[in-house]
Amino acid sequence: MYEFLQYQVRDAMTVDPIIITPTAKLHEAEALFETHDFNGVPVVDDRQQLVGILTKFDVLKAFSLASQAIAPHYHDIMEQPVTRVMTRDPVSVDPQLPLSRLLQKLVEMRTKSLPVVENGRLVGIIAREDVLRALRRATLEHEIPVHEDQRP
Repeated sequence: MYEFLQYQVRDAMTVDPIIITPTAKLHEAEALFETHDFNGVPVVDDRQQLVGILTKFDVLKAFSLASQAIAPHYHDIMEQPVTRVMTRDPVSVDPQLPLSRLLQKLVEMRTKSLPVVENGRLVGIIAREDVLRALRRATLEHEIPVHEDQRP
């Protein structure tokens, strides 16, 4: 477990994650969610600057209507750009952040993943699964194997 304390976000993150642009349509994001079983996708501009994150929850927000509003057709809503409902200025983490601190942040925020940003550019994404994999790897690397002939 001590090994885990030495890990940084960069040691466990997914590099070059799948992204979406601000002008992409909601139906394009929905297709990414379906294809990759994502809960969210980073939204970046043409310079790879993180401008937002779009989650399944954000897509649901597109369908919330005022009580007097006439319900638009599903396809009309899904043709809207992701900028309409994305979360702007999302919480992000630095690749040098200790994984133990990230773990605490994920637990406190009750979030599934966070974008990793370095010098303003998206460089990766880190998810709960990545942290669990790093915990397992840190534990397995330092276990002493017990051979059959050494068991009591």
